[in-house]
Amino acid sequence: MGESECESTFGELLLGYRRDAGLSQRGLAERSGISVRALRELEQGRARAAQRRSAEVLALAFGLGTVERAEFLRVAEQGRKRGSSASVAGVAELPPLLVDRVGRRRDLSRLRESIRTSLSVAMVGQPGVGKTVLAASAAHQMRDEFPDGCLAVDLRGVDEQPLPVQVVFDRLLRALGVAPGDVPTAVTEQSGQYRAVLQKRKVLVLLDNAASEVQVRPFLTTSPGCRTLVTCRRTLAGLEGVRWLHLDPFDDGDAEALLEAVVGERRVRAEPDVVGELIELCGNLPLALRIVGNRLASRPHWSLRYLVDQLRDERTRLTALSAGDLQVRSAFEVSYRGLSPQGRRLFRRLAAVPGADFGVELAQVAGSLTESEAFELLDELVDTSMVLAGPVQGRFRFHDLLRLFARERWETEDDEADRSVTTQTVLGHLLDVATAAGKAFSPENEASTVFASLDDARSWLEQEQSNWLAAFRESARMGWHRETVECARAMHWYADDDQHGVEWAEFFATGVDAARALGDMAAQAQQRNLLGRALATAGDREAALEQHKIALSCADEADDRLERVWALTHTAAGEFSRGDRRDGLERARQAVELSAPFDFWPVRMTVRCQFGVLLLLDGRPAKALAVLEELLQDAVCHNQDGEMALSRTRLLAVCIEGVARCLHAVWQCGRAAAMFAEARGFHEKAGASVHAARAALQEGRCRLDAGEHQVADTLLRCALATFDELSLPEQRAEVEVELARIPVG
Repeated sequence: MGESECESTFGELLLGYRRDAGLSQRGLAERSGISVRALRELEQGRARAAQRRSAEVLALAFGLGTVERAEFLRVAEQGRKRGSSASVAGVAELPPLLVDRVGRRRDLSRLRESIRTSLSVAMVGQPGVGKTVLAASAAHQMRDEFPDGCLAVDLRGVDEQPLPVQVVFDRLLRALGVAPGDVPTAVTEQSGQYRAVLQKRKVLVLLDNAASEVQVRPFLTTSPGCRTLVTCRRTLAGLEGVRWLHLDPFDDGDAEALLEAVVGERRVRAEPDVVGELIELCGNLPLALRIVGNRLASRPHWSLRYLVDQLRDERTRLTALSAGDLQVRSAFEVSYRGLSPQGRRLFRRLAAVPGADFGVELAQVAGSLTESEAFELLDELVDTSMVLAGPVQGRFRFHDLLRLFARERWETEDDEADRSVTTQTVLGHLLDVATAAGKAFSPENEASTVFASLDDARSWLEQEQSNWLAAFRESARMGWHRETVECARAMHWYADDDQHGVEWAEFFATGVDAARALGDMAAQAQQRNLLGRALATAGDREAALEQHKIALSCADEADDRLERVWALTHTAAGEFSRGDRRDGLERARQAVELSAPFDFWPVRMTVRCQFGVLLLLDGRPAKALAVLEELLQDAVCHNQDGEMALSRTRLLAVCIEGVARCLHAVWQCGRAAAMFAEARGFHEKAGASVHAARAALQEGRCRLDAGEHQVADTLLRCALATFDELSLPEQRAEVEVELARIPVG
């Protein structure tokens, strides 16, 4: 067995030879005469190396050849030397390695490489993420690279009284061989002696659980052969010349491996359907995973599913995540107590944020803070790893378990009235801004007092989607029916572009329920029309038609002519697609007549365009072309107030596409292709990528029919890329049909 980078201690070398020989510890004990206990302590690193006589006996027991025996004895001797130089009174011993440590291969490799290339390395991460375990693993594996010692001191930075600098110097100097009586008492003299001792040595010093820059700065070595490794829960931004590594929770693979190591592979793999949920409920946090593993290991009659059932209840999850003196809540409490009073207050109030992440704006609202105050306190929370910086700049999020802890502290430390006010303030803000953002997409072109542009409104809706959707659902649950209806009404035009990943049918069904709770028939008609549109987009045309028919009845009862127009328009489309062409066209004609008194852009444009499309589908392209070309001319006339607003370009693009479809139907492929290209440009300008891709598909068909195969291929593959990106398999299949028409070669 040859030497490798990972075999950096005698214990690891011994373990490797024993496994290669196929021996158990008892079997090796019988063969060598060395006790099982002594072998166990050697392999686990609790004893640095065997005495020379014991090492020779073990080499004989393994039957090592001359070269291997010499190497085996050399590593044993080095271990004894390290033990004598770095273990004085055990004052700075490395933390023992966990027997069942698993995972972190990439992180461990990255950490070791950082130690090799940087004089000082600091590792930061949230409570329970496994910083100490990883740091200790790296130090143990790198013993051979630091023959003069690998030392460690717990700085107790999470305690009320962190370890004073004088005490740390005293421990390190004595561990480095300075006699207790020769260690100075003044920090300045200790620092000079420490640097002098390290000058010609190769030593790795692990400073675990650092509290502040002041506690760490005196120990950052400048000796070229020495390294300092720091672990901390908060970023010590004032340190200079330090390479920072941020440690994240386990990935799913490492999380499952840890459970198997603690609980047993057979037991974990016997319930593959619940392992993933158990890992998720632990937030992939190593401490939480080790706790549930220990609980399962100590209760062999428990199934994984039984524990999962306990952890599902958010109110008791943190309590369930405890085993003996290991507690997730305790780890969080230590960091929480270290926050400033203002930081603790914001941490608690952020529990009112309903979505997956948040920005400074929502922190201001939750904390009743100015922008500068919110920035300052969020910096504190991120530095202490109580809040995580998201992948998008300016966005923040909780680890799942820290969110539960924040809610616990909020409910414990703040009275119910204050919590209610904060919750209502946050939800009200989200609903109000979401309503304003949705209205910005209306073609009525009204100036927004909240957003400077349509792009700003879209960006807000996309960025805060998890929050405003959660606020919408919560408002319905709380009985804010009027606010719920208003928000749903505002999403009329935004919902037309189906690329947002919102379950619009569920969304507008909530709007219907709120309208019913209000007893408002006009609102119910409007919400049912929106629900019908969402159902039709999702492919459930029968359910959509049913909603539009109910909407028609509600509109008649409320004498709401506008919603009657919309109900007729959408019922016409539903009946036509079902094969009732005559009834469908008649309803569409009625809708056009009833729409005459209403505004052009938000009503007549859509209703007349729908009528023209139905005429085309009925096999009357010339009649349809006349209707749609007249509509296009009217659109130009109704846009004399300046450059066309983005909110109207979508409607104009749909009308242009209608004209293009008519032209294609009468084999005017060149003109049709040009108009589809124009429509595509409008869709792209409005940010409607799905509709732009559909226009590209239609233009590609026209180019194919015109014999322009290369251009068609480019257009179709562009559409294909968008449909793939947005996971739209039906549209992808349409593109593939057209691509198959392109001649090969």
